[in-house]
Amino acid sequence: MTGTPLLVVDDIEVVYQQAILALRGLSLSVDAGQAVTLLGANGAGKSTALKAVSNLLRAERGRVTRGRVLFEGQDIGRLDTADLVEAGVIQVLEGRHCFPQLTVEENLISGAVSRRLRGRALRAALDRVYDLFPRLVPKRGINAGYTSGGEQQMLAIGRALMARPRLIALDEPSMGLAPLVVEEIFDILHRLRDEEGISLLIAEQNAAVALRHADHAYIVENGRAVVDGPAADIAARPDVRDLYFGLSASSERTPHAPGAPVLTESP
Repeated sequence: MTGTPLLVVDDIEVVYQQAILALRGLSLSVDAGQAVTLLGANGAGKSTALKAVSNLLRAERGRVTRGRVLFEGQDIGRLDTADLVEAGVIQVLEGRHCFPQLTVEENLISGAVSRRLRGRALRAALDRVYDLFPRLVPKRGINAGYTSGGEQQMLAIGRALMARPRLIALDEPSMGLAPLVVEEIFDILHRLRDEEGISLLIAEQNAAVALRHADHAYIVENGRAVVDGPAADIAARPDVRDLYFGLSASSERTPHAPGAPVLTESP
């Protein structure tokens, strides 16, 4: 990791439909080769933060009304999403969003469009993904819609890798997946960070697994980061354990539920 952040989100405010304030002065940073996780309940602003980084807000009638997003020191707020992909910023959306009528391999090839790969270069990129995700090898000729949720999540990450990213923003990669599959996916993300130096910004509700694999963590409530620090330190905090660890996706308890405590800054 270097001393200069690869990504800086500087005091941004995001508004949807000119009326709904989703982010309220959110700031965060990701160093080169670092894994950063955003934790928080549904509606806290995690997904909006990722879409602000990837310039996907306009599709949902949202926009950054204050602050800025910097990638390698350059303001990327006005770049098209396609230009961001070429620069190395790729998002894996919540819900995976594979092309169900295309085969697994066709889905992967679609991720390499920006690189215009052909022949041996394309084959080498595919082999790299299959090496990381061996589960996809026997499914390469099967339509993606007939694969499991875990395989589709692996496919979505593999498709992002085909574009040769420098930063991958992942939105809830564990959603709806069995615990063993979640661990497998996060182990692979760990490899991408350690072996290839790919930076990761991961919005996640599964705090236990996210904190084990992250370098730094931000806890987001009501559109702002209320706590941040090294992931190991955040994981050791009793209030974080009480609020986030062991809560299943079906649980009604969230940090915003009536009577639930609110996290506070460390002194």
